[in-house]
Amino acid sequence: FQDVHVMIFIGFGFLMTFLKRYGYSAVSINLLIAAVIIQWALIVRGVIHQLLHEEDKFTIGVGDMLSADFAAATVLISFGAVLGKTSPLQLIVMGLIEVVLSQINEYIGLDKLKAEDVGESMYIHAFGAYFGLAVSRVLFSEDIEKSSKEGAVYHSDIFSMIGTVFLWIYWPSFNGGAASGDEQHRALVNTYLSLTACTVATFAFSMCVDKNAKFDM
Repeated sequence: FQDVHVMIFIGFGFLMTFLKRYGYSAVSINLLIAAVIIQWALIVRGVIHQLLHEEDKFTIGVGDMLSADFAAATVLISFGAVLGKTSPLQLIVMGLIEVVLSQINEYIGLDKLKAEDVGESMYIHAFGAYFGLAVSRVLFSEDIEKSSKEGAVYHSDIFSMIGTVFLWIYWPSFNGGAASGDEQHRALVNTYLSLTACTVATFAFSMCVDKNAKFDM
């Protein structure tokens, strides 16, 4: 849980500093959005649990805290698609709506269709990405597209790389945290080896496509 918690608040926070004019906003609003969504996700997941099991109360434990962090990750992925184009209030409203839809989507996928996905690629990453694209399409403005604030600079790339490294280090926990026993062990090993292989391939590819044969951020 602690590993995933670091990913949510430091990894995603600094990852979102890729825009030169929104570094401060990226880290601080990331903190705000994640804090709001974690609380809302615990309530939404608890209500869904009550409805399914016809119980009067729902409990909150470490597993539920981990799931709430996963829900926050879904919204933060969408956040990346609309960063610099939305106000904090718009982001909170987006997050409140997205959590409800993402939890319903996960319930249908896991409980009804039995589509197991321990690393949550479908229910977090894919859902968050497409939801973010949908929101960005709704908020589309030609004036924003012509803005000079959308680019990156040296320091924004450095901070974004810091976030990337934090995510990189803790990704095995993200993929294997919800599993147990042999399944968890295999998730950790597979993610660990995949991370190292992908990193080497990415650096090699970066150098190959650069006209001066140098690494390019």
